[in-house]
Amino acid sequence: MMGRCPFGGQTWLYLNWLLGLRKLGHEVWYVEDDSVWPYDPVANRITGDCTYAVDHIARSMDRIGLGDRWAFRFTDASGWSDQSGACWGISSAELNALYASCDALLNVVGATTLREEHMAAPLRVYVECDPVIAELRFSADDPQTREAFASHDVLVTYGENYGAADCGVPIDGLNFLKTRQPIDLEYWRMEFDPAARYFTTIGNYRQSGFDVEYKGETYRWSKHHEWEKLIDLPSRTSQEFELAIKVDDPADRSLLQGHGWRVISPLEMSLDVFGAYPAYFGRSRAEFTVAKDQNVRLRSGWFSERDATYLACGKPVVAQETGFSNIFPTGEGLFGFSTAEEALAAIEAINVDYAGNCRAARAITEDYFRAERVAAKLLMDIGL
Repeated sequence: MMGRCPFGGQTWLYLNWLLGLRKLGHEVWYVEDDSVWPYDPVANRITGDCTYAVDHIARSMDRIGLGDRWAFRFTDASGWSDQSGACWGISSAELNALYASCDALLNVVGATTLREEHMAAPLRVYVECDPVIAELRFSADDPQTREAFASHDVLVTYGENYGAADCGVPIDGLNFLKTRQPIDLEYWRMEFDPAARYFTTIGNYRQSGFDVEYKGETYRWSKHHEWEKLIDLPSRTSQEFELAIKVDDPADRSLLQGHGWRVISPLEMSLDVFGAYPAYFGRSRAEFTVAKDQNVRLRSGWFSERDATYLACGKPVVAQETGFSNIFPTGEGLFGFSTAEEALAAIEAINVDYAGNCRAARAITEDYFRAERVAAKLLMDIGL
């Protein structure tokens, strides 16, 4: 989805995987090959013109030294775009040959609906970065989800608490291996600034269309439900907060700002993938963030790539608990919270020993998220 959704978070999700695999000595390619129309931020619309998407991929891959190892094929099934069937980077024939000759196809985020060409890959791996929603749909016999899982040989998830006694995610006989977001520690370096002012985060406030019904309950996707539970937090601490989140509804913005949250747009910085986007992490004091209700209530263990990136920059993280405390060390550098009181205690602990918590944050990344180590474990787990 790097070209389809050309923002910092999505781009670095893939670049970190590519960098980790390359550091292990593997020949690695980035391929985007589907019929979904990309978003063009200049035109501010979804479009059948792939120019921005292709240029973004080419620039990003060139920056990490893989400028000749990518392909973008736009198979617009509707045929409404002038670029339907076009392939950039390499030819369609070369791309098809790549599928047939590769050791493995990693469908990261499960972003691509596999077609006949993809089935030539000898080992197809579904790397689920946003757990729970697909499992709930699978449990409800959703045919599209069942077909997506069935078209892969191996399922891998960021839901690292799957199978634990406190995890309520229905597995229904599925066999999930576990992984997490790799972070390239040569690019994402520690930046210590004791004068940094704001606890920040980056993301979206309100999103619709992804709630799921399961056993008579609604499990929500949009994070605004969780932010509203903490709406008065700024009034209970001297610590200042800045949310770089997409807020479309003026009433939502007014609610947040009226309760002391500083709100800025993430759009411009997120489009500057190698400049303003990483710089925002560097000038933050720490991260304060919530998770989706789906992950919180069912305790999937999900931990976001954004959180891992803050840690890599030496920024302490205070994140809503999803069960990740069963996986990673917490209490210094990283804190999980379930209540506002726990969040306030974590914020205070960070500010009492800010330098120590910054060092601990970076150490967690080095021990748990180093790109080549995460990539090596995944390859070992899938038998390569």
